[in-house]
Amino acid sequence: MKSTVVTFPSGLTSGRSTIAGIVPVGDRHGLVVAETPFHPLDHTWPDQPADRGTIGGLPVVDCVTGAQSNTGEVFLGADIPVRRGAEGWEWLVVHVSEEPLPEGAEVELSVDPAYRAALSAGHTACHLAALALNAALAGRWRKEVRPDSLGRPDFDQAAITSSRIVPGGSVDVYRLGKSLRKKGFSAEDLDPAEVAGQVNDRLEAWVAAGAPVRLEVPGPELTARRTWHCALPEGEASIPCGGTHVSRTSELGGVEVSLAFAPEEATLTMRTTVRTAVRP
Repeated sequence: MKSTVVTFPSGLTSGRSTIAGIVPVGDRHGLVVAETPFHPLDHTWPDQPADRGTIGGLPVVDCVTGAQSNTGEVFLGADIPVRRGAEGWEWLVVHVSEEPLPEGAEVELSVDPAYRAALSAGHTACHLAALALNAALAGRWRKEVRPDSLGRPDFDQAAITSSRIVPGGSVDVYRLGKSLRKKGFSAEDLDPAEVAGQVNDRLEAWVAAGAPVRLEVPGPELTARRTWHCALPEGEASIPCGGTHVSRTSELGGVEVSLAFAPEEATLTMRTTVRTAVRP
């Protein structure tokens, strides 16, 4: 099997392709096609869930990343033993189905557009919230750290431990432990409500600006290093990203975050909600 060509970065939710191979996924069937509009769960940073939809009329019950070695062995998800994009490996989108389809068959692929749209809104809002959080916490750094694309200390990248996109939102967890303090960040007297207010004010302005959003796509393969861009009033923001997004910030209608600080666990949790996103 050759590496899967993906069309979801351009926003496509349907297509037609040929089944190039079938791999077992427990007692289910992993269907691999030459080209797909499906966004699979990324095995290295599983933030955006897999698309829902159908392949050849069959429900896609899961969609995962696969990697095939030069000996033909296929590994799935967390079992992939090499780095993303490793040379000599083929990188696959594996559509998991309860029923098989014949290899070589030409099939229609259809992604649930409402679910995709809700995840895209949640993912764009997640990036905007991260940048706005960086700005709100910029005064808490005592040392120089790597800046984000807008020139502010990149708290998000320095402290994040997990990020999960949900339909119309996201949940991001940050670790405020010893390693972050050594980098120069102070969480002393941190008021989550005050910080959330600053973040929400900035998000309101960014949504109102109707800033264009685009994905930089260097190639059609699954492992291409794609980058999210947004032309915000403060400048061009960019974040490496393999997910899907809206085309303008105004499509979000409104974005709001809430922050919860757990001192005993030294964690800060940010929940982001898109007010107008469809939630299937």
